[in-house]
Amino acid sequence: MGRRLTGKLVLATHNNGKLSEFKALMAPYGVDVVSVGQLGLPVPEETGTTFVENARIKALAALEATGLPAIADDSGLCIEALGGAPGVYTADWSGPTRDWDIAMQRAQDELLAAGATEPAQRRGSFVSVLTVVWPDGHSETFEGRAEGTLVWPTRGEHGHGYDPMFQPDGSDKTFAEMTEAQKNTISHRARSFQKLAEACLKD
Repeated sequence: MGRRLTGKLVLATHNNGKLSEFKALMAPYGVDVVSVGQLGLPVPEETGTTFVENARIKALAALEATGLPAIADDSGLCIEALGGAPGVYTADWSGPTRDWDIAMQRAQDELLAAGATEPAQRRGSFVSVLTVVWPDGHSETFEGRAEGTLVWPTRGEHGHGYDPMFQPDGSDKTFAEMTEAQKNTISHRARSFQKLAEACLKD
């Protein structure tokens, strides 16, 4: 059993899609979530080479800026045919304007360059690492994964990031074709959050 999370916490993100997802996940536990983006706080430099390192960097920066317990998600898409890329550089593929159409096109172009045209060659996983830090320095980390296939052309209008090209195992829909509620039952973030909830939110 981990440390309890109650009251208010700060989410280390400037991504409104991620904030919406977390608000929905946290709501049943009575925890109020505010994001560093809403507070106008800067983005720390993510100098880590793993999801765990970057999640910790972001959580600590949010804690230090607000004094509130902080939670950070570092997540990304790891494509088997590309040696695990983009991985921790998932957001970087979207360019300085964070244009996810650019990111998905790059993923598609690199898959084609790697000769990955059949579904079995286009396997990937979304990884989510959640790190929670408390003002006394205590921290806990949780990881979740969603396995699936990268489809092209993209499908769906919901979600964010690479969701329109990611079809999770066991579904005929991409993440972007699902409602938020549907995605929140099977996504990588839902799985890491479930571990966090078991440890830090549930009685």
